Amino acid sequence: MEELEFIFDTTKEAMTNAIKHLEKQFSNIRAGKASPAMLGSVTIDYYGSQTPLSQVANVNTPDGRTITVQPWEKNMLQEIERGIMIANLGFNPMNNGDTIIINVPPLTEERRRDLSKQAKAESEDAKVAIRNARKEANNEVKQLENASEDLKKNAETDVQELTNTFIKKIDDLYAIKEKEIMTV
Repeated sequence: MEELEFIFDTTKEAMTNAIKHLEKQFSNIRAGKASPAMLGSVTIDYYGSQTPLSQVANVNTPDGRTITVQPWEKNMLQEIERGIMIANLGFNPMNNGDTIIINVPPLTEERRRDLSKQAKAESEDAKVAIRNARKEANNEVKQLENASEDLKKNAETDVQELTNTFIKKIDDLYAIKEKEIMTV
């Protein structure tokens, strides 16, 4: 039935989006090594409009402990520095006149545990999104009028299998991220 296929496809799409969102959230959780993604949430007041840092400067990591920000316009140095401070990422940017250099401090054991908890919370949020997609799909299946009870039961079973697959994927992603965070 086309209606069941449509329900299944939209459910799968919603679950895939939940995984993508989780991966994006995980990329914002730093795990000791410097990465340009750490500054992904920084926005700069660029001639009156809030602009992502990546659109006004090159962000590089010359080594595992340093992030460099090379603005495309020299007059943006102070604004970029201010944007990094406002983002409250726990970094102390140093301005040398040409670039901004950020030394990424090593993580303490307590901070690692906090980041692990944050990653766990993000994965739980993703699981909730997956379960909500399942609930929505099951409700839509129950609303179908021209489908037999067996067909509805099979559809609900398929949706549950899809849910289990995505929940396992979330658990796997979390396990990888936790290992990355806890590795010194």
